[in-house]
Formats: sequence, C-alpha cells, structure tokens
Amino acid sequence: MSSNKKYWKSVEELNENSSIVDALRSNEFVEEIPTDSFLGNADKLNATGTSRRDFLKFVGFSTAAATLAACEGPVHKSIPYVVQPESVIPGVADYYATTVFDGYDFANVLVKTREGRPIKIENNKTAGATFSANARVHASILGLYDNYRIKQPTIKGKTADFDTVSNAISKALADAKTAGKQVVLLTPTIASPTTFKLIAEFIAANPTAKHVMYDAVSSSAALDAYQQAFGTRGLVDYDLSKADVVVGIGADFLGDWQGGGYEKGYTSKRVPKNGKMSKHFQFEANMTLSGASADKRVPMSNYQQIQALLTVYGVVTGTGVSGNVDAKHKDAVSKAAQQLKAAGSKGVLLCGIDDKNAQLLALAINAALTSEAYTTAGTRLVRQGSNAAIAQVLQEMNAGNVGVLITSHVNPVYSLPKSYGFEAAMKKVPTSVFIGLRSDETAVASSIVIGSNHYLESWGDYSLLKGSYALAQPTIRPLFSANKQFEDVLLALTGRKNLSYYDYLKANFPVVSGGLSWGKVLHDGVNGTYAIGQSTGVAVGDAVTVLSAAKSEGPYELNLYSKVGMGDGQHANNPWLQEFPDPITRVSWDNYVTVSKADADKLGLVNLNVANGGLNGSYVNLTVGSAKLEKVPVIIQPGQAPGTIGLSFGYGKKEGLKEEMQVGSNAFVLYQNFKSTVPVSISKADGEHEFACVQLHKTLMGRGDIVKETTLEIFRTEDASKWNVAPMVSLDHSPVKAVEVDLWDSFDRSTGHHFNLSIDLNACTGCGACVIACHAENNVPVVGKSEVRRSRDMHWLRIDRYYSSETTFEGDNEKKEGFDGLTGDKGSLGGFLELESASENPQVAFQPVMCQHCNHAPCETVCPVAATSHSRQGQNHMAYNRCVGTRYCANNCPYKVRRFNWFLYNNNDEFDFHMNDDLGKMVLNPDVNVRSRGVMEKCSMCIQMTQATILEAKRSGREVRADEFETACSAACSSGAMKFGDVNNKDSEVASLLKDERMYHLLEHVGTKPNVMYHVKVRNV
Repeated sequence: MSSNKKYWKSVEELNENSSIVDALRSNEFVEEIPTDSFLGNADKLNATGTSRRDFLKFVGFSTAAATLAACEGPVHKSIPYVVQPESVIPGVADYYATTVFDGYDFANVLVKTREGRPIKIENNKTAGATFSANARVHASILGLYDNYRIKQPTIKGKTADFDTVSNAISKALADAKTAGKQVVLLTPTIASPTTFKLIAEFIAANPTAKHVMYDAVSSSAALDAYQQAFGTRGLVDYDLSKADVVVGIGADFLGDWQGGGYEKGYTSKRVPKNGKMSKHFQFEANMTLSGASADKRVPMSNYQQIQALLTVYGVVTGTGVSGNVDAKHKDAVSKAAQQLKAAGSKGVLLCGIDDKNAQLLALAINAALTSEAYTTAGTRLVRQGSNAAIAQVLQEMNAGNVGVLITSHVNPVYSLPKSYGFEAAMKKVPTSVFIGLRSDETAVASSIVIGSNHYLESWGDYSLLKGSYALAQPTIRPLFSANKQFEDVLLALTGRKNLSYYDYLKANFPVVSGGLSWGKVLHDGVNGTYAIGQSTGVAVGDAVTVLSAAKSEGPYELNLYSKVGMGDGQHANNPWLQEFPDPITRVSWDNYVTVSKADADKLGLVNLNVANGGLNGSYVNLTVGSAKLEKVPVIIQPGQAPGTIGLSFGYGKKEGLKEEMQVGSNAFVLYQNFKSTVPVSISKADGEHEFACVQLHKTLMGRGDIVKETTLEIFRTEDASKWNVAPMVSLDHSPVKAVEVDLWDSFDRSTGHHFNLSIDLNACTGCGACVIACHAENNVPVVGKSEVRRSRDMHWLRIDRYYSSETTFEGDNEKKEGFDGLTGDKGSLGGFLELESASENPQVAFQPVMCQHCNHAPCETVCPVAATSHSRQGQNHMAYNRCVGTRYCANNCPYKVRRFNWFLYNNNDEFDFHMNDDLGKMVLNPDVNVRSRGVMEKCSMCIQMTQATILEAKRSGREVRADEFETACSAACSSGAMKFGDVNNKDSEVASLLKDERMYHLLEHVGTKPNVMYHVKVRNV
C-alpha cells in the first residue's frame, strides 16, 4: 500500500507555488557552468559540428577548471617592474646596515628588505657593533607601516603643505626674536654629533633659543652623579664579561636599566666553563629579569636597598660605614659585600637607586675595586635629560616667557604628571610646533603638527659611546612625501630648504668621524673602535651622611619601572608588543600593580582562575601626593618585597593609536618629581579585571625532565649521570636508557644536512627578542586580548617561566620525593596542592619552547591527511594546503606547541591589526605563507632561511660554512642562549653542544627524539 505521507527538506518546499523550489527541481546545477570563459572558441560547440567525444572533452575541461578556480584563493594581479632596478633581484633579500636610536632604545642592526620593502630587523654582528636589538627594536619595523602615522602637516587642525608650515614657524620665530621671548627646542636625548651641530646653528640664528633634552623615564640622578664625578653628562658603560662577582642593587641591568644591552657580557660568564662561572647577588623590590637570573636574590624595599648600599660601601672602602639593614637581610648583604671585596678588580656593583648620592657611592665602590668591568672612557651618551631643565622650561612657559615651543619625538603631555600642568602651560605659548610620527597627546595640544620620517626612512649619525661613530641610512623612500625628518625641518628654519640632510650629513662627516671612510662606515653601519680606559677615584662628599639620614616612608612604596615589551610607551600602537607576554607575569595587553602575597591578604586582593582558563584579579586605587590612579588591576607577584608594589610605564595612552591598543593605566600620573620610588596609598576598588595571561602562576612540580638544574658545586664534583639523569624505561623487564629504545625504525640521517637547535638555560634571560623576531620572520598573526584570554595566542615560540614552590627547585624535588601515602602531613594529595603555590621568594627559570621537530614525531603518526611530515634535514613540515584542521596533531603533541587558526586573522575587521590594512601588510615576509582559517601551524625551524643559506652557498660555488645557518630566534638571541646549525657538520658549534654533558631533551622518556636540545641550568649557590 503506497503512502501519501509528504517528506520535505526545507520549509520552503511546503509552499507549493514556490518558483525557487521549481527551478531547483528542474536544474541539476544551480548556475550555468561558464564554459565560454574556459574555451577559446565556443562557436564550435554546436549540435552538428561537435562530436560526443569532443563535447565530453570540452565539458570535462570546463568543469575541472571551474572546480580548480573554486578551490583556489582570490588572485591579486600585480604589475611588474617596467624598468627593474639593477640592485634589486626579485626573490632575493638585501641587507642594509644602520643604527637605531629613538631617544630610548638603541642598537646596531641590519635591515632585511625584499623588493625595496623593509621587512625585518637583524642584529649587526660586524666587529664594533656593540649593541644588539631588544624586543622593542625588533618590533619597531612594524611602526614604519603604522596606518596611524601622521601623513600631512597641519596648522590648527587644517592640512597644509610643508612650505606653508615652515613659513608660519619662521614668522613665529621672528616674532619671538622681536619680542625677546624664548624659543624652546624640546627633544629626547640626542646622540648625533651632526644633529648637535645643526641645533647649534639654529640657536645661533635664534639667539633667544635653547635646546632641552627630556627623557620620559629619567636617568637624571645617575647623570648628575657622573657629571659631578667626571665632568661629562653620561653614564658608565659596564663590561660584565670581565666580572666574576656582580652585585645589583635596584638595577635591572638585564632589562632597561641605563638603556640595557648588558646581557651579552653577563651571560658570557654565566655559562660554566672549566667549573667556573660568575656569582650574582640581586637586591630589589620588584621581581625583574635580573633578579630572576640571580644566584641569590633578596627582595627588599628602597630604604633597605640604601642601607645595603651603605654597608657594601663600608666593607669595600674600609671606612667603617654601616647601614641599618634588617636582621633577615644582614647575612645576605654581608656575604655580597665580602665576596665583592674579595673579587677586587673582578667585581662590580650596579646601582639603580633613584638618588644622586646613591649613584655617587656606586661609582666610588667600583673605583675602590678598580673594577675591570667599570670603564668611564667608553661613556654611554644614550641618556642626557635633565630634570632641572624641564622644571625650568615649565616655569618659563607658565610665566609667558616662551614664544615658540618646538617638541620633537617627545610626548610630555602624556608622560609628565598631570600636576606639572604641561598642557595648560602650552596654551600660554603663542606657537607650539610638534614633530613626530603619530598624532599623540602633545600633537593634539600643538598648533602646528609636522609628520616625521621613521628611522628606516631617515639619514643620521650617532655616537652612542664616547669615541664611537655610527651611521644610519634609509632603507625605503619616505612612505608619506609630505613628512620631514627633524633635521630637515631645522634646515628649512635656518633658510636652507633646498639643502637635504643627506648632503649636510655627508659634508659634516669628515669633521665628526675622525677621518673614517664614508663608504666603509656606511657599509658596516658602525666604526669598529671606541674609547676604553680605567676610571679614577670618586669624591663622594656628604653623600654618606645624606643617605644615612634616609627614612622609611609610609607603609607602602610604589616602584615604577619600564616593562620589557612597552618601554616608555612610544610603541603603544604596536600590536606585536601589546600581545608580547611579559617575561615575569606572562600577561599581555595590560599593565598592573604587582603586590606580594602577604600584602594581598592584608588588603583583600585576589587572583583567581575562571572556567575558561582565564585569570581574573582585583582592582586597587593608588594615591601619590595629590595624584590619583583609579581601578588599576592587581597581579599577586611571587618575589615582590613586602610593603612594596610595582607598576610599569608605557600604558594608558589614548591619542594616536587604535582603540584596541588603548589599554592599561598611565603610570606617569604618579611619577612625581621624576622619582621612580615614592610613598603610595593603596586601597581595594570594586570590580574584577580580566587578564590575558598565557601562563598562570604554576610551578615545575618536580618534573625534572622539563627544567633540569643543579648547583655549581655538584656540577664540578659529581659525574654528569648524577645531575643530568638519563630517563630509564623497562625493556624485557630490565631498565634501559630511554634514548636506546625505539618503537620505529630510524632513518639514516648522517648524510646531507641535519638541523638542531640548542638552548642553554644558563644563558636565557627571558628577554623575548626571539619571540618578536619569530613574529616578523614567519608572519605570525596577532589575535587580540580576547583570544589570548581563551588560550588561543598564536606565538610559534613561547618562553615558559617556572617558579619554585620551596626556596629552590631542588627543594621542590625533595618535597615531592618525600611524599608518603595519599593523605596526612607528608601525603601527596596535600603536598602537590602546596607545590601549586610559588614561594614568597622563588627561584625562577626561563625556558623557550617551540616545535621540537621530533625525529619520531607523535603529530605525524596521527594526521589523517599527511599534512605534517618529516624531512631528511630534521625539520617537521606543515603542508598548509593539506591540513583540514582535525587538531589530532595538537592533541598528540606532548610539548603543546601547535597553534590552530580559529579564525581568519588577515582581512578581518574583527582582528583590526596590521594584517587588516594594506600598509600594515607591507611588513609581511613573502617567503612565508599567510595561513588561513582552520589550519594548524607551528614553528617551521625557519625552513625558508635554511634553504636560502643552502642556495646562496650553491650560487657561490662553495659549501655552507660551519655556523652559517640561522633561524629567526637564534639570530635574534644576543645572550647566546640559542645556537642553530647542522650537526652533520662536525665543525659546527651545535655539533659540539650535542655532545656536551649538560645536554638533554624535553620529555626524553617519551622517545620522540627531538632536534631541539637544552642544557642543564647551573646555579652558583
């Protein structure tokens, strides 16, 4: 019996009069196949003149082509060179040496360009190139392609050409000269001899003018002390490769202290050689990179740091001076002082206390030691700002004595505390001129605005160290033709509009370079020699008396600092740096107050993990004098000195940047009298903040095959089998080394290249330069705070930070091994819960982790479409076109280093970062795919770089040199922690490191046979 029951697939089918349904029923294909677009002569397709075979051939071709077109992405047509420049070879990168100095960061670098487009910053390894690029310098290339850059000069908000603007400024200068009013040129620290000459000529043409240098994060106390002692306004350049004992008091010298750049010398003595390594004591309030690397770290307040400094001064100089050190700190301070004195010329003290008298004592201590690491001939000229000069400028502005204010690449409206009233003072100046990259807070308050060239579009010269000389050259024509670099503006204002700064610089070169060759310095980027010499004694005057009278102020002190990712804030519109996780807290897209656990309990402040794995925290209100900062989120920081709180500069900006980047709180509001340590009132505020934290405050929990470490004493006296224990597995009921057992047959990899990456935990400082370099080289997308909070960050390389639960990591292991049963005082249940909490003053270990490129990779065996496979050269490949996003590989990876593209991150308004506008995309590396939604991605061991090296050697008709291979991370690592190379080349450094007794692999017992090796961390305790 037939059924009259009606079946339907859509509601529309129930409508019997639907023309759409009828059309779909009668047509097999919804749209006509566009045969004509594929066939050259459609007229041949007729009933009489075309055979069945021809018809099927044509249709087969047509449908196949249509299918191919549907599977491919959109095609973007490009116009080739009409006349190809001789210096440009398509597909081949060019490198140009230059020097970076933006008033805060500085480095000697190489700029990688493709078809005339700068795409990456590399370290310049030429002899004499002293300063390496930090994370911010690596990321600064993205600032070149910032769509928020000023593109046209303006007068009172209306666009104008440069001639009109320069004429208006010249008239204002003439009016100021006639009226006898001052002209103030306010710039960051300038280290260019040619720019100084040009400024002197500007002042000569405008006799009432003066030049004032302003550092947003002041080093004035150290500069004043150095100037008093040696007559030059500069800073000591320390060579830590010559120090066996390093004592740091409030100085984060592995961070931004005195501009940074000390990690290379420091780590050269931290890797144990012949059973020896340097000893490092650190006394500080905030947990810093320097404190994290120290052998002995003592958390203490600023007042206690002063007392420790007095004690060390007394011991080293033998003057009998003694500070009032707390009983709990006395032993550590005494040991540091005695070992420093015993080291003599092989010892050095680094002081970051924001006080001129303290800085004088530090100079005197190093002079008394005759420290080889302490030289004053090679004076650093990278900080020269004066607090007193800024105060005087404000006074003159408020008095109405300033007729013209020209600010260049500084943002005092943002970075000076509101109580200084800089913005209000600007309104009393008839003409205020702003020269800079973005329309920031000071630009908005200025009457005339001129867009400046990026450093990659500019000529310049620098003397970063006394006696050194370096050139900066543009690597691209200015993107915005209406913009001018600062020096070109000065040339125009001194009546030389037709003279380019390039011509002015080249004409002045023989005078300032000391007879160097223009071509050689331009090629190398830097002169290979600079002044060296030993320091002389330092007169401290009444510094000891003044410091001895210091008192502890208030129950809490605020310690302001510059964050590794954000610095002084001028890179706030850089999404790479905003998404860069802080090395210590692992938080991105925020700044925050750091408090100790004890103080958090007193104030009722909490951090808690929520269901999606995110971290939430309390808010606090801060008050310093009359300045207030409300609703600042809190991170409970292990190692924070009780009674102290930390807060970083660089956040809270609102002008000249995208809404997504307008995050955090402006710590400069509390920067009273340029003091980085001030008494503060703190109170809990309502609400709960959502952090984007990629690694919560977890511990190693005794997993000794992740981070392995030992003490120098054990390292020297015991066999490696005792401190670098090889994991064992059972084979035929007998224990054997895990590395000797295979589940699969191994390929012969002894011929050709076989790449390995070595990471030395002793040399890694957690600086993060490798993370940003990887971002730039491999087109890693930025996903934003919301996605990072969901654990969807896309970094191919992460730097895990581990805390110890006990005082040391060895204490963690002993506690774990001492568990007896499940419950009770020594039970594992409560014991492991205790191991989840970091110590009040934990030891810290940094560990970079990327794809381990396993020779027996678990990801490869579970991929159903063979998207991930292994090469003969040891790299684990990803064929993005094959990947269908099952994520089996991520589930099967024991190292959790694979990243899934949950969304399309380019050309997507939901991710409005550099990949969402045409200008920002110019930074993309054409050698690396931009991945699409649904694709798994991870570290490729920079296969494009290794292949380019092989091809270059082949083109030159030679073998690849021993240590010629590089990856983005190894090339960026200035501390020497990462070494990359071919282990089949027995002359390579990585081949010898593979045989080192400190070498081990992560999770070696799993049997994955990784091509990334680590070296046991040795502590000199």
